[in-house]
Amino acid sequence: MTQNRVGFSWNSEMNVYQDAVSGATIRQMTGYKCHSNHAYFTYPAWYDNNRKIVICSDRGNASNLYSVQLEDGAITQLTDLDPAKGEMSPHGMTVNQVRNEVYFHQNETLLALNLNTLALRELYVTPKGFKSGSAAATADGRYLIVGLQTDLSDKIMMDLGHGYVGFHEYWAAHPHCLIQKLDLETGEIKVVYEEDSWLGHLNPSPTQANIMTFCHEGPWNKVDNRIWGLDVNTGKAWKIRPTGEGEMVGHEYWMPDGVHIGYHGRVAQEPVYGSIAFDNSDQVEAPFAFNSWHFHSYNLDLVVGDGDAKNAYLMLWRYRDGKFEGPRFLAWHRGSFHTQQVHVHPCFSPDGKQILYTADPQGYGQVFVVDIPEFESLPEKPVRRAEV
Repeated sequence: MTQNRVGFSWNSEMNVYQDAVSGATIRQMTGYKCHSNHAYFTYPAWYDNNRKIVICSDRGNASNLYSVQLEDGAITQLTDLDPAKGEMSPHGMTVNQVRNEVYFHQNETLLALNLNTLALRELYVTPKGFKSGSAAATADGRYLIVGLQTDLSDKIMMDLGHGYVGFHEYWAAHPHCLIQKLDLETGEIKVVYEEDSWLGHLNPSPTQANIMTFCHEGPWNKVDNRIWGLDVNTGKAWKIRPTGEGEMVGHEYWMPDGVHIGYHGRVAQEPVYGSIAFDNSDQVEAPFAFNSWHFHSYNLDLVVGDGDAKNAYLMLWRYRDGKFEGPRFLAWHRGSFHTQQVHVHPCFSPDGKQILYTADPQGYGQVFVVDIPEFESLPEKPVRRAEV
């Protein structure tokens, strides 16, 4: 019998260096010869007063959760899952900072891990005929928002993590999808919304306990409307940033105030970046002069983008006087974007002073944290310092 490794302390793998383009300080938090990655950029990953993050790592030929202490890189194994029961979703983990728990799926079982005791408990098993969607906690920590999607695997070959196989076909099938609210005190679960559309990106507001966003998943230029709001107490849904002819927006995320939502997209074929309150008030939108796979921002003041495999840099834009300045080049991440697990998915730390990301410059996906220097100090062109 193998030894249970829950609570096992791994030696720090942290490597601190200065970026070759900007000189910014980068901390490579993992270095094990396997894929490691942080959570999807819209999910909370920080805990213990923001001194630690939860990551996924494939050590020992199995995906598990690990805690990484940001100051010294100390790594603690949080789970020791049996691979025979299925793999965990590498991006789906999300922290409930009120209860100090992290939630994730192993196959079709939704699990909760207590970050104080490392006790693991089963919350929910996806019913037959469905596949599990995302799960995230409401702002008060009381409920977990859980998605279900009709299982069409007998009709459509799907492998979204490795090339978006089946993406268009599943959208076109108009699968029946549900959004549920699970009471973390009683275990009661009830459906709060459902429709015959692919519902994804279930993101509760970090401050408004009854408000969340979801999206009509699919090609941005073909869905009827991408961003939707939902009151989880009443079941009322509404369009957020309604899109007209020739418009598309997406990759929506909550800003720290839990009221405004950031997004990017195209209007009249021109790239834009914007924010809007969940009630469709206070909209700000401006032309945006560069493309990336993913974007995130700290409020709307500072935006980070991750480029692509041919332009493998973290870039920053600053919003001033109604327009965006930049890009300025923050880090040469050299990510391949080959699969979802090594997508860069940059996101700001809770204090807005660092950016967390995943990249695979040496072949394996690893987790990095980069300090943000003054915007004016960053280069306008990606010239590596040794070449200057």
